[in-house]
Amino acid sequence: MELGSFDFLKQQDLPAGALYMVATPIGNLGDITLRALYILNLVDGIACEDTRHSAALLQQFGIHKKCLALHAHNEMGGAQTVIQHLGNNERWAYISDAGTPGVSDPGARLVDEVQKAGFKVIPIPGASSVACAISAAGSVMLNSEGRFQFLGFWPHRTKEREMLLQDICTSKKTSIFFESPHQIRETLLTLAKHLEPTHRILVCRELTKKFEQLISLEAGEIAQWLENTESLKGEFVVLLAGRQDSGDEAPEHSSLLRWANALSPHLGSKEIAAVLSQALGLSKKDAYQIALDAKAVGENK
Repeated sequence: MELGSFDFLKQQDLPAGALYMVATPIGNLGDITLRALYILNLVDGIACEDTRHSAALLQQFGIHKKCLALHAHNEMGGAQTVIQHLGNNERWAYISDAGTPGVSDPGARLVDEVQKAGFKVIPIPGASSVACAISAAGSVMLNSEGRFQFLGFWPHRTKEREMLLQDICTSKKTSIFFESPHQIRETLLTLAKHLEPTHRILVCRELTKKFEQLISLEAGEIAQWLENTESLKGEFVVLLAGRQDSGDEAPEHSSLLRWANALSPHLGSKEIAAVLSQALGLSKKDAYQIALDAKAVGENK
């Protein structure tokens, strides 16, 4: 297939002296885009998270370019090398091991440095495990507004994990995170312990690959599912449904005041209002009034 014959690939200006952030497949090689192949053939060099991994991908499509290793441990130094090439009016691409660069992968610092140096950064979209998982989640997992929050990799420091769990339990947005095969069992059991038994979860394993699985569960079913599952190999994307409106009346004013009073020694009125609004679903106006009432009560004590 001669990519040069596809005139639509040339619709966008592709200037020299620019960095192209190119998305690559997350598993199935068939998910690479025509535009990604066109760009990778066009550029003068390719910075890669892992040159050995990327070499196999490039070889598969007959792409032969000079490659530069640029990963989490040398991103700043590697960025300067890329910038030198851009200064010589070359086009360079960056690809991570899988998916869209800079999304829980190296690449963000490279973008910062290139832009600081005055060069253009041009995104070349493609496969994303986050978007892939969302597309198969359905309305049970996503509310009518389709709002979600991407959390990156699940934290394993106790304090960070506890703060995140509190946010997930109260948020109306669907929460999405990555997890490794070595930690997924412990993480799922932690979720089962902290979430309501009916809280909906979608566990996605090995998306786009041969052994792809999408398992829809309630939190109360996690332990039994893990008992019946022998292997948890592969990479995981986990979706947690947002808190659903129960139709119950809003908390009483006295209960809201107790929340605000507990926060009052540590936060100002605006910050308290923001917490109440996010945690309890109050309007910003009502949340701010509760914060002011709590401050007034405290001053009168």
